[in-house]
Amino acid sequence: MTQNLLVELFVEELPPKALKKLGESFAHSLLAALQKEGLAAAAAQVTAFATPRRLAAHITSVLAVAEDKPVVQKLMPVAVGLDASGNATPALLKKLAALGADASCVPQLRRENDGKAEVLFYDSLAKGASLSEGLQRAIETALAALPIPKVMSYQLADGWDTVHFVRPAHGIVALHGEQVVPLAVLGLSAGNTTRGHRFEAQCDPVRIASADAYAETLRRDGAVIASFAERRAEIERQLAAAAARAGSALQPIEDDALLDEVTALVERPNVLIGEFEEEFLAVPQECLILTMKANQKYFPLLDAEGKLSNKFLVVSNISPDDPSAVISGNERVVRPRLADAKFFFDQDRKKSLESRVPGLAKVVYHNKLGTQSERLQRVTAIARLVAEQIGGNELALRAERAALLTKADLLTDMVGEFPELQGIMGRYYALHGGILNDIADAIEDHYKPRFAGDSLPRGPVGTAVAMADKLETLAGMFGIGQTPTGDKDPFALRRHALGVIRMLVEGKLNLPLDRLLAEVFAQFTGIDGFKPNPQALADFIYDRLAGSLREQGYSAQEVDAVVSQRPQRLGDLVDRLAAVRAFSNLPEAAALAAANKRVGNILKKADGPVEAHVDSALLRESAESALHNALVDVVPQADAAFLTGDYTESLQVLARLRAPVDAFFDQVMVNADDPALKANRLGLLATLHAAMNRVADLSRLSA
Repeated sequence: MTQNLLVELFVEELPPKALKKLGESFAHSLLAALQKEGLAAAAAQVTAFATPRRLAAHITSVLAVAEDKPVVQKLMPVAVGLDASGNATPALLKKLAALGADASCVPQLRRENDGKAEVLFYDSLAKGASLSEGLQRAIETALAALPIPKVMSYQLADGWDTVHFVRPAHGIVALHGEQVVPLAVLGLSAGNTTRGHRFEAQCDPVRIASADAYAETLRRDGAVIASFAERRAEIERQLAAAAARAGSALQPIEDDALLDEVTALVERPNVLIGEFEEEFLAVPQECLILTMKANQKYFPLLDAEGKLSNKFLVVSNISPDDPSAVISGNERVVRPRLADAKFFFDQDRKKSLESRVPGLAKVVYHNKLGTQSERLQRVTAIARLVAEQIGGNELALRAERAALLTKADLLTDMVGEFPELQGIMGRYYALHGGILNDIADAIEDHYKPRFAGDSLPRGPVGTAVAMADKLETLAGMFGIGQTPTGDKDPFALRRHALGVIRMLVEGKLNLPLDRLLAEVFAQFTGIDGFKPNPQALADFIYDRLAGSLREQGYSAQEVDAVVSQRPQRLGDLVDRLAAVRAFSNLPEAAALAAANKRVGNILKKADGPVEAHVDSALLRESAESALHNALVDVVPQADAAFLTGDYTESLQVLARLRAPVDAFFDQVMVNADDPALKANRLGLLATLHAAMNRVADLSRLSA
């Protein structure tokens, strides 16, 4: 007979940023361990609960005793286990004794040939674990598997025993239906009582009548919403309702990470509306929003245009009849934070960004790559090179000026307090100093894209500087051997590479990659131990490019066909992929892809490099003459389309080669006895191979 199981571990306040993962891990690890014990079926359902002071799991259809399991034990060859009279040898008796059996079971031993010899097998039944035994092992397994950020050590009440866990534990509930399951863990014995809300519980302790009554009993008697998901949804509902009360056009800021963290801080949420003096709105709203979110866990309210209002929402853990004291307390606490931000902003504007640049010479960037000032020189030179290639001398001058100022805000009080505002504050201070908008925008945008899905820089100045900043980081770290390994990427080089790729691809920039990387590495002069490695960096970028394209929905074959050619101008990558996809849909595609693969294999086996040259006087077979004539007709058209960037047309024209290519392989022997004929036919194939692989390696489309 099965019943539902409830296990709750009651602890002191858990780390809020880890609570969601802790709750999910505890529940799913417990279910997996019980299934391994044979106490929970494969179809059993688990519900995770997590509040600031508890981790719990409700699991359906759990057995009181697991079913017995048949066990097959391979013993030893018959020749070793039985003597000539068929009696058990000492070796067999010793083996049986180790398994809890004796000589009486010898007649029941099964004989079976394992392919080498006849072997004795002992078939038995392993008694199923009781729930108390299996749950004891399961919870120990689940606790050991918790992704604990940092373990605490604390003593039990006896003053001798020490326990290691994420937070001190004070109680455990284990109910199978209505019955308490005997269980001991972390120095605690299981029961059927827990604790509710610190201040608003209807009774203390809270008695849980059955496993299925857990969530409702906690809600009713303990004033606790046990489910993390339900509590989060309730906070979202209350935030929307409170925002509507605060102003018809106001909306709480969207921040999933903040919502998760606040959900992990309260057991029964109560959203309240606070406000601050409008004079603080003169400070850039990014500063105010960040201090309210990071320091106070408040939800700022924005108007319909996304501008910050002087109102905010507080998610309280108590629900007094008169909330005015709670509201005023939160308003009183946030005011000094906002005042600090205003002070930093006012003080920072007393010095221009240009005046801060020399101070970067005292800021270490990396012990092997020098100071921020030295890095800035490299970034500026790279930005000038990039800008010259995409927009000429005037753009280069603007990019150079922007690059020189990009890191100046690192020395401001505001960025010192809030490092997340790097670039953002630089833009505000640049505009305050009368610097042109596109240069000010570039100071903020040179960090973009900061994450997957982030916007790209707003203009060509920002693009040039952002490219320079990321390329300098990539080249610098590759030059000193600080490349990503496994899942470790401390300098976010994968993100930087994807940023470079996105700017090249989405901006359709005409920047040959190999030449660009060579110019970047050339900026690293006079650095001890620095080893330029543009080839390794190019490999890294193409690898990230292939992964990114597959994530965007392109097939592995399409990506491989294009990226394997290592196209230098990534700006035309999307057009190449579209051309390959269109070509793949042609009826001639499969045959030509297979032929291209065959041609490639033939050329690889040739003695030395093959020149793509044909002597028409040596064309003896009609099929090879027909292929040559087709190439003479088709290749100029395909090349013309390629040079104009019409890659689809370039590949479509090549489809006309299918018939002469098929005829060539059916009727012509490439490896002729006459060396001149063989060389000429290889030259014909090399001409075909070169023509077919300008846009992409079509052989990669072959199944």
